[in-house]
Amino acid sequence: MEKRTLGTQGLVVGAIGLGCMSMSDDYGRPEDRDETESIATIHRALERGVTLLDTAEAYGPYTNEELIGRAIRGRREQVVVATKFGLANGVDGSPANAKRAAEASLRRLGVEVIDLYYLHRKDPQVPIEESVGAMKELVEAGKVRFLGLSEVGPETLRRAHKVHPISVLQSEYSLWERGMEKEILPTIRALGIGFVPFSPLGRGYLTGAFKSIKDLPEGDWRINIPRFNEEFAEANARVVAGVKTVAERMGAAPAQVALAWVLAQGPDIVPIPGTKRRKYLDQNLDAIKLLLSADDLAELGTLADLVSGDRYLPWMMKLVER
Repeated sequence: MEKRTLGTQGLVVGAIGLGCMSMSDDYGRPEDRDETESIATIHRALERGVTLLDTAEAYGPYTNEELIGRAIRGRREQVVVATKFGLANGVDGSPANAKRAAEASLRRLGVEVIDLYYLHRKDPQVPIEESVGAMKELVEAGKVRFLGLSEVGPETLRRAHKVHPISVLQSEYSLWERGMEKEILPTIRALGIGFVPFSPLGRGYLTGAFKSIKDLPEGDWRINIPRFNEEFAEANARVVAGVKTVAERMGAAPAQVALAWVLAQGPDIVPIPGTKRRKYLDQNLDAIKLLLSADDLAELGTLADLVSGDRYLPWMMKLVER
């Protein structure tokens, strides 16, 4: 797989990473989760050149890190382990929690160092300088290699970067979520920060697998996303139809087209589509072979204008900076 560099500090990873959250949390029904298949999916990803595995203490909570730890045992040299703190028990970006969470994540993952350590959401009660200052101390102690932030805006990025170089910003970005483009992408590029988009498939919506919350199983966290509500289904179906049009023309799956579009937005971008099954992993990774023309990119780029509905409920939107 093609390699990409995230940030000017030299973090090199495969061009597509693997989001591991759904293996333990939020998507689908708990009884449908299969640890054996999840671990097999991680192993297949490593065999195909994926290096970046993304998890967080909040996923499960805690159980996803344990699963990753079991999966990478004996394969540590193949993996760039990324995890996050600050959202497992409410928002807590305090220095004490940064250090406590890191020690706990190290134990659950079964590693001696966390390759990429994120603040999951900025804590409104804690200056970003204090949160990143504690993360910097973890780097100096040899417990963390690179630092990242998630869902923060330009001012926070600039303030944090003065405390310690930030290697990666992780935020939602896809054909139906492009709020990053106006101010945040120019900021991270000016600062030399790489970008890891989560939900590059629109939380599965862009694959065409479902049309609204009626198609989701009971207990699936996505029923809380306003954008999936019935009132927006007709408008958002036009977005999926646009992706399918390009996919059919290219003989590809909609998921591959959606991922190829994200990959084409710059060599400093490494999307982390999530899956817990090998068949979807293989489909996603084959997106790297898909070359979209300038006309394809322009056609797909207009779809964001059709998107209706918010990304999150109001209280969650308050934790997202733009």
